[in-house]
Amino acid sequence: MQTETPRRSTTRITRRGRVAMTVTGAVVAATAVAVSLALAGGDESNRVLTIPEGWRSGQVYEAVDKALDVPAGTTKKAAPKAHLKLPGDAGGNAEGYLFPATYPLNDKSTPRSVLSYMVDTANKRFGGGRSGSGSGSGTTAGAERNAVNPYQRVIIASIVQAEADNKEDMGRVARVIYNRLDHDMPLQMDSTINYALGRSTLDTTHDDTKINNPYNTYARKGLPPTPIGNPGEQAMEAATSPASGDWLYFVTVKPGDTRFTADLGEQEKNVAEFNENQAKAKNDG
Repeated sequence: MQTETPRRSTTRITRRGRVAMTVTGAVVAATAVAVSLALAGGDESNRVLTIPEGWRSGQVYEAVDKALDVPAGTTKKAAPKAHLKLPGDAGGNAEGYLFPATYPLNDKSTPRSVLSYMVDTANKRFGGGRSGSGSGSGTTAGAERNAVNPYQRVIIASIVQAEADNKEDMGRVARVIYNRLDHDMPLQMDSTINYALGRSTLDTTHDDTKINNPYNTYARKGLPPTPIGNPGEQAMEAATSPASGDWLYFVTVKPGDTRFTADLGEQEKNVAEFNENQAKAKNDG
């Protein structure tokens, strides 16, 4: 069944974004997964590189540059030549497969070795391989259940990672994505527009939703062409086994209060409350 979405700028699936964390050094205390093996052989040192869940590839490349004390841009330039074990559908784009974790470094660590280890870790954690459409195992084993392939599942997980206010909401956000795809509705995710514009913000304007960009999920139906960040295991688990529900909309009215609904009228009321909270916060500020 096809569901029409209203052409009103105030009615959106979500009106929130994730504020991107700034890379301030090699260690960022924002992830729970630790990788204990040394990179590229050699002895482990007390240096580590921590990649938070949801970081975009550009942020990861900058962090690797700083951690290895190499010129800015070195890791980004190294990525296409690193022979990363990415799925065919990725087209050589590592976005989504730079697995967020804490990685030990040693004197033999290089941008190529670090990126390769991140991608290899993602493949192990996600259960994927080189194929863009195979069923895989682990967290991608259920890909057929929702008629998406493993790479598309990583795309969904990246949106879940960006949109969910907390880990408890991830399964419900994933369900909204699947429900909207099933209803042939545009996803209308602010996070994908933020990715297109290279920003992170809570405020998405009406003009933003009109940009001509493949990541504009207001104007284009279906999934964006690539992941919009690098999801962690919990986001992948949510994308693999979403919660049960008929929700089509959600909005984080305030931190810790995300409301899910299948009713457009209720969503409009929730969005109005979100707008009131935003206006109050600006006035108080």
